[in-house]
Amino acid sequence: MKVALSEWQGRISPVFDVASQVRVADITDGAIVEQHTVPLHQNEVYARAAEVSQLGIAVLICGAISWPLEVALSNSGIEVIPQTCGEVEPILASFVAGRLDKDAFLMPGCCGRRRRKRRQGNYRRIGSPGGRAEF
Repeated sequence: MKVALSEWQGRISPVFDVASQVRVADITDGAIVEQHTVPLHQNEVYARAAEVSQLGIAVLICGAISWPLEVALSNSGIEVIPQTCGEVEPILASFVAGRLDKDAFLMPGCCGRRRRKRRQGNYRRIGSPGGRAEF
């Protein structure tokens, strides 16, 4: 399985939409077989999703990501694990060990709602009639 982590200076890039590179790790039988860095050149949502998909990535671990890009990646068959922060090596080791779901790597200010599944439905906005916001 190939896993990509958006990388900036040895840490997870804060925003995947503008990340300049990903660390690609090939994982076989619970061990990292190979790692290398791949530059990202595309900035448009669907072009970036296609670029990542062409790398054969099964899972993308990243920081913040826009909803359209997350959907485009998911539609390409890539599992997206967003809202992750910290150093790449410990995050990759936690993923390989099956412990990435811990809150230790959750971006500050996130309460885990988007960790595995983006929340859909009613969104509350203070001061809006009936508590519903139109998006």
